[in-house]
Amino acid sequence: MAEVVGLLLPPFLQVFFEKFASREFVDFFKSRKLDGGLLKRLEIVLLSTNVVLEDAEEMQFTKPMVKKWLDELKDAVYDAEDILDEIQTEVLQCKLDAEFLTVATKVRKTISTSLNPFVKEIEPKIKDVLQTLDHLVNQKDVIGLKESVREKSSRRSSTTSLVKESNIFGRTYDKEAIINLLLSDKVGGNELCVIAIVGMGGLGKTTVAQLVYNDNRMEGHFDLKVWVCVSDDFDVLKMTKIILEKLGLSTNSESKNLDWLQVTLQQNLTGKKFLLVLDDVWNKSYSEWEALSNPFKSGAEGSRVIVTTREKRVASTMHSTTIYDLKKLQEDDCWSIFSKHAFHSGNSDAHPELEVIGRQIVKRCEGLPLAVKTIGALLWSELDIREWNKIMMSEIWDLQSDIIPALRLSYKYLPLHLKRCFAYCSIFPKGYNFKKEELILLWMAEGFLPQGKDKTMEQIGDDYFADLVSRSLMFQQSREDSLRFVMHDLVNDLARFVSGQFTFRLEGENSPEIVNKTRHLSVAKTIVDTTKKYAALYEAKGLRTFLKIDYYLIMIGKELMHDLLPILRCLRVLNLSLSPNFAELPDSIGKMKHLRHLDVSLTAITKLPDSICKLCNLQTLKISKCRSLTVLPRDIHKLINLRHLDFSSTPIKETPVQLGRLCHLQTLTEFIVSEQSGAGVGELGKLANLGGKLLISNLQNVVSPVGALVARLNDKKYLEELKLEWNDENNILESQRDVLDNLKPHINLKRLSIIGYGGKNFPDWVGHHSFSNIESLNLFNCNYCSVLPPLGQLPSLQSLSIVQFDGIDEVGREFYGNCSSSTKPFVALKVLKVRNMSKLEKWFAFGAENEGEAFTHLEELEISNCSKLSGELPIHPSSLSRLMIEECPLLVTSLSSAATLRQLELRNCNEALFKQLPMGLQKLAIGGFYALESIPERLMGFNSCLKELEISGGHSLMSLSSAGLPSTLKILDIKDCRKLELPMHRNYSSLETLSLSGSFDSLQSFPLNLFPNLTSIKLNGCMNLESFNVPQRLELDFVSFPKLAHFSIVNCQSVKSLPDKMHILLPSLQHLRLENCPEVESFPEGGLPSKLISIHITDCDKLIANRKDWGFQNLPSIRHINIKGNCEDVEFFPEVGLLPTNLVSLEIAKFPNMKSLDYKTLRHLTSLELLSIFSCPKLKFMQEEGLPASISTLLINKCALLEEQLQSRKGKVRRKIAHIPCIYINYELI
Repeated sequence: MAEVVGLLLPPFLQVFFEKFASREFVDFFKSRKLDGGLLKRLEIVLLSTNVVLEDAEEMQFTKPMVKKWLDELKDAVYDAEDILDEIQTEVLQCKLDAEFLTVATKVRKTISTSLNPFVKEIEPKIKDVLQTLDHLVNQKDVIGLKESVREKSSRRSSTTSLVKESNIFGRTYDKEAIINLLLSDKVGGNELCVIAIVGMGGLGKTTVAQLVYNDNRMEGHFDLKVWVCVSDDFDVLKMTKIILEKLGLSTNSESKNLDWLQVTLQQNLTGKKFLLVLDDVWNKSYSEWEALSNPFKSGAEGSRVIVTTREKRVASTMHSTTIYDLKKLQEDDCWSIFSKHAFHSGNSDAHPELEVIGRQIVKRCEGLPLAVKTIGALLWSELDIREWNKIMMSEIWDLQSDIIPALRLSYKYLPLHLKRCFAYCSIFPKGYNFKKEELILLWMAEGFLPQGKDKTMEQIGDDYFADLVSRSLMFQQSREDSLRFVMHDLVNDLARFVSGQFTFRLEGENSPEIVNKTRHLSVAKTIVDTTKKYAALYEAKGLRTFLKIDYYLIMIGKELMHDLLPILRCLRVLNLSLSPNFAELPDSIGKMKHLRHLDVSLTAITKLPDSICKLCNLQTLKISKCRSLTVLPRDIHKLINLRHLDFSSTPIKETPVQLGRLCHLQTLTEFIVSEQSGAGVGELGKLANLGGKLLISNLQNVVSPVGALVARLNDKKYLEELKLEWNDENNILESQRDVLDNLKPHINLKRLSIIGYGGKNFPDWVGHHSFSNIESLNLFNCNYCSVLPPLGQLPSLQSLSIVQFDGIDEVGREFYGNCSSSTKPFVALKVLKVRNMSKLEKWFAFGAENEGEAFTHLEELEISNCSKLSGELPIHPSSLSRLMIEECPLLVTSLSSAATLRQLELRNCNEALFKQLPMGLQKLAIGGFYALESIPERLMGFNSCLKELEISGGHSLMSLSSAGLPSTLKILDIKDCRKLELPMHRNYSSLETLSLSGSFDSLQSFPLNLFPNLTSIKLNGCMNLESFNVPQRLELDFVSFPKLAHFSIVNCQSVKSLPDKMHILLPSLQHLRLENCPEVESFPEGGLPSKLISIHITDCDKLIANRKDWGFQNLPSIRHINIKGNCEDVEFFPEVGLLPTNLVSLEIAKFPNMKSLDYKTLRHLTSLELLSIFSCPKLKFMQEEGLPASISTLLINKCALLEEQLQSRKGKVRRKIAHIPCIYINYELI
């Protein structure tokens, strides 16, 4: 369906025709001799088509000719909008020329007006689109369209509040039935147990799966739980990666080879009982399912996979053990849902006449909860019985379509302004999580949001968004990120249906179906070079949106943009973000006069072309995290419509002058106060609409307090977060207090940071109770302050950090403020961090009679590097769950009564603290207790809850505990405890992660058999360790350590060998690191474990010298090899047969005499994607050879001869590697 009711006269066209009679337009038309009658005719024709649109919308479902007519009409309207935008832009440009140009230039401009080709170009365009529209108007009678007047709806106006998520009705039986299948020992046997929940769209399959997944019984029964939304993109590599990430494992861009991803997943599931939910599966290929599910078979018996799908064939493809047919809801349950969404109180008793109709509507929803909820939300608070009857009698219920009738009805009754916004969202892939603010900026750029009298376009967009959410039609809060939203798949289908061929999503490897009507394009999940795919864009000369969706390695080359941008002149949105190889915007960007939204964040651009300042329509410019960009264009103040400028985490050195002329600016992430001739802080005073986050840096350049007052921060009521930063520690002026006083923000502020302030005390507004919205406050590096402000008076303060105040010697009662018995200080504070207070000696309580009444809700407390702070810490909240005290040797506090404490970190503190540790701890980290000989028994005993133990600097520590380790302990990390001994008769089977650094000097042979369940072991600086002991009995029985995946040995200079038969004993080993182990000569007999993914060998000269015997060719899963050493005999590398052909990344470093790579050997590495070469000063490329075609990234650092060869772009060496898209020399992209 090509829906256009709301598209014909969008806000832009309405505003244009309103301006049409204005003085500036009349003058422009006269000066250009442009025929104004053409535009008047255009307005009349557009209005004449508008009167039949409602009838066309109804008829298009049954008459293909009507649908085609609507498509053609919508296309013509797009063209008309582009033409009128050109005219409006020309008018605006003339106005700007008059404002910015010099007198001489104005004279030349006036003389050349008659020669301006604009009129000759624009009039034929208007005539063409008029001819098309006239033809379509004449056709409306032929296809039977009639004029109709839409009745004024009495339904509710747009709401700005979200409707509370409805309760679940009628699914208790289904939930319990599936849980019984999950917990039963009789289901599945030794095979992988797959339970498929099957039912039509909108039936509630996902809801039932969520109820099961979140049931408390699942937590104790399964070791691991993972939820994956599959949708129609059954990509084995992508889903394997997602599952690994959900398990907390990193999968960076180098780690995208399916083989090693699956090996990694298999090892992480081995021996563990897991629950995996695959939601919304469409795949019907058994080979794809088999490829995905192979790692699942390594899980423990009792593991379960839940699948939700619309088709039984899909369930059969996945060899489902049980197929659970989800039935439609009973009518009473549907009525409960409907009442919840249609009536204020969820009760229809007060409206019996509406209940009668409502029950008939519910019956027509045929037991589909999504349909019931959608129609209920459509009728929310509607009391006009005629509206209810219209819904109930609509013929849409009887039409045949893939779209649920209830969803079509809900769309039909959307207000016109929301239909256009909704259809645009078809640009998002299924399952894509988006931010509300990002979508609103896109709507604004596309012209969907009008400028109201009392509201900004952004505020109106927020209202639109809230209205769509409240109707339960469009957006749901993401399960993965509460700040993001997602569309239900059926709603996404509806959006695609109504947007038709005007929107296209380029996803994965699908072929472009871009046509000349395509106006909106998104690019997602497309890897490597997409130049050929982008060639199809030459057809879509009217394209308005180019939106890059996610962080896939999409190669957008300089040449591509140079060729494309001149053609795509109608673009309003251009998003090239997250493209690491994109380094230059062409000058032609300045000719894209329609452009409103430009995003090149997280790219390698080094400058913005000056021509960008010609984009007088630009509203949003995002250049965040561009590490090589240091300068903004000098004339950026000419972007008079700019509303959002985001260069956060981009090292811009100076704010351009005259920035204050950007009177519409709402977002400015940083203002850098210049010294002398640059931009002064007074420029901020002209930016009355600033909101969101703002950092003002280099405040040391504000010499006069009057200058700070001109910034008028007190008037900026939309600001939510403010950071004030002085960057010169040597610039201590008495005037800084007055400067800060005059930088007083508006009381609406929520988050405040003051950094590097050089005054002796704070002005009165800091900590004043009138700032009742402050939630977070950070005071950092204010070294000359002698007293803290009265922060206890801030009623909403939840997080407070006070760091590096060298002038504070006491925290006095003034810190708590003028609080009374009825208003306690710090009543809302949850997190308090006090660090680097070198002179702090005393911390006074709120008051003797009120002790314990401050900090009543504190949950986290950190006190560190306060070496002089002594006495009792006056903070004893019953709510404290985490406490860290570090480098505070004189401080004491009562810990034994802290019943809620779960995490305790004590480093270099008063040893008295360690003698009164509370029970119930789950994490304990201690360090610097030099006299400590053992850990208290009550922490290590039978009743212990300890899961993580970290010990450092225990110079006298000889044993952990005579009782052994608690059975709950999972992580043990020990540093610098050289006297500590490891009892060989203890049970260490609970441990999963072990890290020993500079400890256990008595240990010569590591007893690997005592740690059967380790997944990771790191040994660093164990000076006397020589070998690894596995008892003979275990070797004969071939008992293995199935969970060990990470093995690291660093700076163990006495180690001579790795564990014998490790290829058998460590079947799950994935990552092996050997560093500075000079006595290791070879790998064990039998070689390395076959599932190794990565190997790092550094400064192991004897091992590297014997590299011909490594046997890496026998490792089918190996993907990453790093070899670093100072072997002076290596001149050529690698030798034939040394490296496996399936290698994905290779790093070679620190070979001082290596002169050449063996290119013939390298060219056999057909999967190699990343090649890194560091510190090889004599290495040169041989000009007759090249590198593997598969390489996408080449990193070179500290290789002088190589760098010299690659400097010239036209040199022979450079041509040999021209196929590599990303080449970095000394970390800079070339």
